[in-house]
Amino acid sequence: MTDKTKALFEQGPIRPPSEATSLFIRLTRNCPWNRCLFCPVYKGERFSRREVAEIKADIDAMADIVDRVRAFSWRRGSGGQVTLEIASRLQREEPAWLPVVAWLYYGSGAVFLQDADSLAAPVDDLVEVLEYLRRRIPGIRRITTYARSRTLFRRSVAELRRLVEAGLNRVHVGLESGWDPLLEYMQKGVRSEQHVEAGLKAKEAGLELSEYVILGLGGRKMWREHALATARVLNRINPHFIRVRTLIIPPFSPLFEEVKRGSFVPLEEDRVLEEEKLLLTELKALDAVFCSDHHSNLLQELQGHLARDRERMIDLIDSYFNLPAEQKSLFRLGRRAGYFRSLDDLNNAALSVSVERLGRRLAEEGLSVDGYIQNLLPRYL
Repeated sequence: MTDKTKALFEQGPIRPPSEATSLFIRLTRNCPWNRCLFCPVYKGERFSRREVAEIKADIDAMADIVDRVRAFSWRRGSGGQVTLEIASRLQREEPAWLPVVAWLYYGSGAVFLQDADSLAAPVDDLVEVLEYLRRRIPGIRRITTYARSRTLFRRSVAELRRLVEAGLNRVHVGLESGWDPLLEYMQKGVRSEQHVEAGLKAKEAGLELSEYVILGLGGRKMWREHALATARVLNRINPHFIRVRTLIIPPFSPLFEEVKRGSFVPLEEDRVLEEEKLLLTELKALDAVFCSDHHSNLLQELQGHLARDRERMIDLIDSYFNLPAEQKSLFRLGRRAGYFRSLDDLNNAALSVSVERLGRRLAEEGLSVDGYIQNLLPRYL
């Protein structure tokens, strides 16, 4: 590894889709719980908290790169802005700078604190890091992080307010389900009442709240209870965002062993949409934005404000169900293979011909559409 490619700061493995253009600051490593059956991330890795001095050193390195990139832009006559030409050149010449260069190029002003539960760190440490981050790196408009409900539940509103005052704006929380038997089966380590109290605390402290729901998590056995109980919990929390993603079970996930034993039977994609429709139907007059912002979701265009767009989203699901069987199969194949982005793409003749050609090739090779899709889905993680 040359000096130019050597990492100048530490980065964690994942982030929410909505934080794709954020700058990543790693406060903790891995997950303090790390027992959820459905989650393949961090398994076999130990949780640890990084020292404040270590985090500050990373921030200093990023701040130095910001200054260097801005200076380079001025020398190139771009007035301090990071154009595509500048970003492409620096990607080639200074690859270790790429996370910071990309952040400057996209201009989101967002920062995401990694890993799975940054709020597990001491509050005093978090405040010190947040204040230092805002001092050292100009242009920050939003700071967000993952947080477990169990951690938020244990924090006081006063502690959370200190974080807000220091600059934290939003928390992403893995609700996953509101059905206690399912939470226990999946070893989530939290109960529905704790989900509710944690979410209400976060909102009272002034944090924006994103709650994540895993469609299909109940499998065939608990899908209905999962949808109904999750809607009840979300109705009580009334978060700012509800973000859904569809359960994917890769071979390296602990839940995969349950599938092999037959104790968990996954839902078919059409049944997942039935579950999603039930969830939307039971979400009552919320102020939340419903986000299907993950490639795992079959109907990724299901987006909108629940107070005004819920019926439109339900109608969209019905539009899929009303398709002839061959059209549904064509859409599923095209969507999962990356040809289609929305139901409207079925009306694109060129795209449809390409998907039909893929379907014929699969048939010639003796492969089913369902089998092909199941092999593709783990790539979406």
